[in-house]
This record gives sequence, structure tokens and C-alpha cells, in this order.
Amino acid sequence: MDHAPALPMVVVLIAALAAAVLDVWKFKIYNAVTLPLLASGLLYHGVLGGPTEFAGSLLGLVFGFGILIGFYVMGGMGAGDVKLMAAVGAWLGMPLTFFVFIASSLATGIYAIVLVLAYGRVSETWVNLQIIWHRLAVIGRHLGADDQVETETTRADRRHRLIPFAAMVALGVVATLVWSWNISMR
Repeated sequence: MDHAPALPMVVVLIAALAAAVLDVWKFKIYNAVTLPLLASGLLYHGVLGGPTEFAGSLLGLVFGFGILIGFYVMGGMGAGDVKLMAAVGAWLGMPLTFFVFIASSLATGIYAIVLVLAYGRVSETWVNLQIIWHRLAVIGRHLGADDQVETETTRADRRHRLIPFAAMVALGVVATLVWSWNISMR
């Protein structure tokens, strides 16, 4: 890949920043942000890029959705996070969506470690990791009830416990944009 298409990167950056603000503020990413972003990405690539770009857009959407749906099912994130990554995929296609995901995941991991250490939740985190392991091992019928995420977002200490993933996606988009720009300048 020589460079990232400018308009898709700008659109995704603006949308990711808007979603990040909402997620940090309300711990929610609204369909009014994600669904138009997703549809416009498919439309943009379908109309202006033809079948090949549309297929790439669709592949990015499927990857963005598919890579996060398991975390949603287990109750580890909200549906808005999944839809945001799918929309990013619709605009950026592959492999840029993969790079955004990797950068976002690294930012999430660092943020999680900071939260755990800053708020003294090492033992609670260990228990949560054990629960996740058991959920993965058993694949029970009550995986990640949607109300679990809703309950967590309304707790008074939610800023000490939750990671606004849209903010991490925004960081991932910025990192991918900088990386892509550096590659194209060579």
C-alpha cells in the first residue's frame, strides 16, 4: 500500500473523534453516528470506486464487525463499539481497518493497565480475567447479557472501571493516519 486515501481517512478521523467525545462523556456511541458512517462508506466506495472498492469496503466492514463481536457477546463492550469498528471498516477497507484495530487494542491495553494500577484494582481484575477465561472455556448460554454493560455504565465509579473504546479507536485512527502518511512520504 502506497498511501491511505485522503477523504476516507478524514471522514473516519472526524467520526472517530465525535464518537470518542460521546463515549468519554456518556459511555455510549449512538446509532446516529455509526450507522450513517457505515452506510456512507459503502455508498462512497460503491459509487466512486466500483465493484472492487465496494468489495474492499465490505471486507473492511465484515472484519471490523467480526473482530469485536465476540467481545460484545461476552459483555466486554457495547454494541456501539462494534458498529463503530464496522463503520471504520466500511470506509477504510482492509488492511487499514486491521491497523486501526491493532493500534486501538494497544491503546486499550495501556489504558486498562493504567486504570488497574491507578485505582488499586489488581485483585478485582484478576477475578474478572478468571471469569472471562471460564466464559470462553464453557461458552454458556448467558454470555454477556446486554444489561451487564448498561449496568456498568451507570455505576458511580465507571470512570475508574470502563474504557471508552471509541476514544481508543480515535487514537488508532490517528496512529494509522500518521503511519500511512509516513509510508507515503518515502
